[in-house]
Amino acid sequence: MNNLIGALSTLTQPPSDFRSEQPRSDHRLAGSVVPRGSLTAGERDEMYALLASYFMGTNRAQFESDLSEKEGVVLLRDAEGGRIRGFSTFMRIATCINEEKIVAFFSGDTIIAREYWGDTLLSRLWSQTIFAEADLIRLQSPTTRVYWFLICSGYRTWRFLPVFFREFYPNPNVPTPPDVQKILNTLGQQKFGSQFRPDSGIVRLRPATPLRPGVAEVTEQRLRDSHVAFFTRMNPGHADGDELACLTEISRSNLTRAGERMVGVRARSS
Repeated sequence: MNNLIGALSTLTQPPSDFRSEQPRSDHRLAGSVVPRGSLTAGERDEMYALLASYFMGTNRAQFESDLSEKEGVVLLRDAEGGRIRGFSTFMRIATCINEEKIVAFFSGDTIIAREYWGDTLLSRLWSQTIFAEADLIRLQSPTTRVYWFLICSGYRTWRFLPVFFREFYPNPNVPTPPDVQKILNTLGQQKFGSQFRPDSGIVRLRPATPLRPGVAEVTEQRLRDSHVAFFTRMNPGHADGDELACLTEISRSNLTRAGERMVGVRARSS
């Protein structure tokens, strides 16, 4: 595998010292990024148990099938006991549109235990890894465009886009440009086939895996956030597990100030 994840056994950061008003444990997290093939049976057991505790409709066979196509995994562990308390999986999708090479990093199953909501370690590890991967791709093929392709059934994931990226789609402030829409539709159909509905940008997975009741529900107070309100308009079936397909370019010039801090960028350079 000719990429950063294949070359490194792990990419590790120490426990996070982030402080937030969000619920989180007194314990701290340690994180690592590992190749999917290095996961042990016990680690997969822990990952699935954590996922199933927050999402309905999951089953072990589907979890293992989804995991088998992924390239890398961000793992968060309780720094004291070593138990997995969060993870995110990712893979790359390559395509060519109008003779232009496209590589998209797709985020798969992602969850963090409620007591650690507000901790940024998973976001930092994911973003630093993916931006490093994007740098390698552009070094080998300067004209290739690199994107983050994700699907969101919950507003918490959706909120990463306006917080960390300057341009993302769909966007509450501007229509999706036709060339971007074509990329998004191509990726959606390539990854999900008939489960992707290009007319609405919704992925309706079979079986659906909605969040369990009480997990990041959209309340009247949350709807006062214009981005959350936009997300619910674009994905009215989110509570039933519908996923909104989203796209943003992985480029340092596309980062907000918060995104620059997350990736570790001192000045916009690309």
